[in-house]
Amino acid sequence: MTELNETHDPALRSWLQSANDDALGFPVQNLPFCVFRRAGTTESWRPGTGIGDRILDLAALAQAQPFDGDAARALAACQGPDLNALMSLDAACWSALRLALSRALRAGSPLQARIEPLLVAQADAEFSVPARIGDYTDFYISVHHATAIGRQFRPDNPLLPNYKWVPIGYHGRASSIGVGQHFHRPVGQTRPTQEGGTPVFGPCARLDYEVELGVFIGTGNALGRRVTLEHAEDYIFGLTILNDWSARDLQAWEYQPLGPFLSKNFASTISPWIVTLEALAPFRVPFQRGAGEPQPLPYLSSAHNSASGAFDVRLRTELGTEQSREQGAPRATLARSNFRDAYWSIGQLVAHHTVNGCNLQPGDMLGTGTMSGPEPDQAGSLLELSQGGKTPINLPWGETRTFLQDGDEVAISAECVKPGYPRLSWGAAVGRVLPSLE
Repeated sequence: MTELNETHDPALRSWLQSANDDALGFPVQNLPFCVFRRAGTTESWRPGTGIGDRILDLAALAQAQPFDGDAARALAACQGPDLNALMSLDAACWSALRLALSRALRAGSPLQARIEPLLVAQADAEFSVPARIGDYTDFYISVHHATAIGRQFRPDNPLLPNYKWVPIGYHGRASSIGVGQHFHRPVGQTRPTQEGGTPVFGPCARLDYEVELGVFIGTGNALGRRVTLEHAEDYIFGLTILNDWSARDLQAWEYQPLGPFLSKNFASTISPWIVTLEALAPFRVPFQRGAGEPQPLPYLSSAHNSASGAFDVRLRTELGTEQSREQGAPRATLARSNFRDAYWSIGQLVAHHTVNGCNLQPGDMLGTGTMSGPEPDQAGSLLELSQGGKTPINLPWGETRTFLQDGDEVAISAECVKPGYPRLSWGAAVGRVLPSLE
């Protein structure tokens, strides 16, 4: 696991003044990665790192060859249209590049004059999916979400017996993952109105969002070689925000016996930014099960994971509508939750995913599943907030919602905050619902 080092010094300041603005959340202690180009151009997509209100063009920086050793090797891998080449290297290279960038962007750096012309305003950029995602697996690691949903269908036994013993997951669709998505309302079959009747075909009527984090795999493992929990985080490049949209009425009809299909594969929206595990080191917290909870099996248990396998990441969900935009009203906050409440750690997800010899590859993404907290206002979906559509949610501008309507825009943001340390922003995963294509 990543130890604290000089890049985490809270006293560090950048020669770029906007990086020292805590409201922006992109200080020299953050340095998240993205793939971008100038908006409205046909420039090539290329890797960048966020600093203040700017993006440092890593492809251009690589041409200048300012670093040596592992940092030079890592920077040289930042010249393609995605981050996969960088991800395929090891944690030592990622760490060396972070250290070199940190030193280059700090106040007093002798590289300021060479780097300053390579900065692009975030406001002038457009973003792409930061990695070529080969495979996507979605997990279900919030016991609060699983309990709340299970209670709606099985009031006396909301959690299935395997939940507290094994990280539950299914393989999703990588091709429909995007940044800043505007997607059409899905259509499909829904449950017959009468037992034994004919299913209904048409637009989804119970469209929902799901507040998640995405875990990007860096170094892969060979087929047949499992990754132990002790080394699992060495295979993780970083984390992003994920909104795994769900068509609840399609899902209710199709999910048995093999699980979600068309109810999940029409869109999944991520933030353009990947925050590295090393940047998150100051926000590690113990991963502990409550009293009376079953303890993980040995392959899912380690002293390091128990001591600091969880992360304090604050999540917020906001909703805007066509009416709110017409009125100039800000988005309404629907809920707040925290990743530290997850029932399984990201290291456990990697260890479990590979325990049967499954090979993960650079750029693969794991979803955490909906992240809900223990309180009602910490729910990570409308299905929970509206009690399955029974309790409408009142919005400040006079509308109500049980599920999403056309024109609705959901923004999920994340941040890391602690006293005496600069705020780290993860940006936001923003998506808007368009009318169905009938």
